[in-house]
Amino acid sequence: MKLRVGDAVLAAAVVALMAVLPSVYSNELLLFNFVMFLTLSQGLNILYGFTGYLPFGYVGFFGAGAYGFAIAVMNYGAGPLPAMLIAAAAAVILALVLMPLLRLSGAYFAIASLAAAQAVYQVISNPALEQVTKGPYGVSLTGVFAPRLSYYVAVGIMAGTFALVVWLRNSRFGLALQAIREDTVSAGMAGVSVVRFRTVAWLLSALVAGLVGGVFAWHISVFYPDTAFDVGISIFATVFTLFGGATTLTGPLLGVAILYGVYNAIGITVPQYFQLIYGTLIVGLVMFLPNGLVSLLTRRGIRVP
Repeated sequence: MKLRVGDAVLAAAVVALMAVLPSVYSNELLLFNFVMFLTLSQGLNILYGFTGYLPFGYVGFFGAGAYGFAIAVMNYGAGPLPAMLIAAAAAVILALVLMPLLRLSGAYFAIASLAAAQAVYQVISNPALEQVTKGPYGVSLTGVFAPRLSYYVAVGIMAGTFALVVWLRNSRFGLALQAIREDTVSAGMAGVSVVRFRTVAWLLSALVAGLVGGVFAWHISVFYPDTAFDVGISIFATVFTLFGGATTLTGPLLGVAILYGVYNAIGITVPQYFQLIYGTLIVGLVMFLPNGLVSLLTRRGIRVP
């Protein structure tokens, strides 16, 4: 494997920036949300960017991680770090259960993944499971509330996810995944184990979302099923990835920085203008830059990390 230095430098720079920002910027929740979406968009990039599978129900893994963490803390008295392992395991187990979805492709896969996420939400929010999940009444984990520590754990998860994407971009495994994305039949004829490689990408992507969901539950400590399984999380992660450009490390970073920046600048105070600007940006991108903002650079022969 020949590592492209630009990939590692960019990843390290973003991680270092997010690590030092809390000391100079007081809105830690905003910074946490940036870290969360930077990580989720790269987690989605692992699946969509490298294999072409776009899961509209990506939030299902996030929610599974959040409730895996919450159940471990509430029902078994686990500490935050062991609960993070349970969060990751919950998302991976859900991904294993949903593996038959990988037999689908295109819009069928996207819609089926969304339906699966909604099914998990209905189970979690069922009042009959109040003793386990607290049903629709929400969970309170104030006993483990530690926003500063959980923020830095989130930064660590982001760093690990960046390292994984950098590895995929520079490894034979990542090249094999891209071959599957471009032409599944040809990849199989070339000796690529399509099912196995695609399954690994699916599980890695779910693992990232589960870890982010777990640290989200830890960071805010009080949340409801509607929060953990909010479809808007999937939409944001998808739009950020597509807007910047999939398969690259730079693309999702640009998507989060620009679009989430716009959202926080005007989306909360004047949502009517935000929706107009957001819609215009996305429609313009789809029409003129279907491969994302990074395509502006690649067209000029510039190698994008």
